[in-house]
Amino acid sequence: PYFIGLNQNLYLQACLHSSDPNLKVFVDTCVASPDPRDFNTLAYDIVRNGCPRDSSYATFYSPSSHFARFKFNAFEFISRHPSVYLKCELMVCRLGDYSSHCYRGCTSRSKRDTSS
Repeated sequence: PYFIGLNQNLYLQACLHSSDPNLKVFVDTCVASPDPRDFNTLAYDIVRNGCPRDSSYATFYSPSSHFARFKFNAFEFISRHPSVYLKCELMVCRLGDYSSHCYRGCTSRSKRDTSS
């Protein structure tokens, strides 16, 4: 466990362990839950499909494409839940592939037209 005060910044870094220098890592989705086995019932989206859902979320520059650095403010669900668990999904893309999700960043699917 990592202890941090309420509303303090929590800094995270994800690292891709690969010898291939032509890869880039990207934070796609990060969800918080008071239950480490259930990230659906009572969950809070910090990032979803590369789009920040929490206003305190921010990314930071990294000198290596193998690292993703980000932060958000610590919070609690309700006082009866003493812990918050994180589940993050990362994407790995080819470095320089500007059509990839890693470079496009926040993408929300467009809704289809239902008219005849």
